[in-house]
Amino acid sequence: MILIKLGGSIITNKEKPLSPRKKVVENIAKNLKKIDEPIIIVHGGGSFGHYWSVKYDMHTKPNRYDIHGVSVVKNSMIDLNKIILNVFVKNKLNPYSLPPTDFMSGNIPVIKKVKEITEIAKSGLIPITYGDALWYGNKKTYILSGDKIMTHLAKILKPRLVIFALNEDGLYSDLKTKKLIYELKGENPKISENKMDVTGGMTRKVDEASNIAKSGMNVFFVNGNKPERIVKAVKNNKYEGTLFRGKKNV
Repeated sequence: MILIKLGGSIITNKEKPLSPRKKVVENIAKNLKKIDEPIIIVHGGGSFGHYWSVKYDMHTKPNRYDIHGVSVVKNSMIDLNKIILNVFVKNKLNPYSLPPTDFMSGNIPVIKKVKEITEIAKSGLIPITYGDALWYGNKKTYILSGDKIMTHLAKILKPRLVIFALNEDGLYSDLKTKKLIYELKGENPKISENKMDVTGGMTRKVDEASNIAKSGMNVFFVNGNKPERIVKAVKNNKYEGTLFRGKKNV
C-alpha cells in the first residue's frame, strides 16, 4: 500500500487565490494508473484552504476562531477536493472522497475508522482525504494539516512507502545552487519556515517525514510536476528526490 500526499503547491497555484492546477493533477492521475497496488491520497489546501486560513487567522492550535471563517475554509476544501475527484474520474480512476471527519475525533485519529481506509483502498477505490478545519470541542476549532494526516495514517496503516509530492525536486542543502539531498538517515535538517503558510510549510513536512521515518517507513520527497518519478519509486525503488530512510531499514 502506498500513501501519497499531494502538496497544495502542486495541485494549486499558491500565488493566485482559488486557482487549481488541473493539468498537473491530470498528469499525476495518468501516472497513478500505472501503479498496481492500493493507493491512499491526502491533499493540501494550497490557494484554497490555506488562503482562507490566513484571511481568518486560523491555525493548527485549537482555539475559538471565527465561526464564519471555519465555514469558508471547509467549503473551499470541499471545492478543491471535488476538482481533484473530477479529474481522477475523467481519467478512469476510482476516487473515494474521505473527509477527515470520517476518521478524526477532535484532534485524535479513530484507529478503527483509520484501519477501514485500508479495506477501501484494497477494493480498488482510491481514498482521497485532505487538510481541513475541524471541530475540536468546547467551541474550539483547529486546522488539521494534510501533513499531520500523513503521520496519523502512516503510523496506523504502515504503508510500504510514504510519498510527499512537492513543487521542488526534494530537499536542498543549498537553496542557491539547488544542491539536492538524496538521502537522510535520522537527520532532521533545519528549514526556513514560510510565515504565510499557517500549517508550517516545508518545516512541517520535514518534521512529519522524520517522525514517520523513525517509525520504520521510508518517506520520499519528490517533484509532483514529474509524476513519472512517483511511479519509478513505487515500481523500481528508484528515488529521484530526497529519501528519508526508515529507521528499521537503515
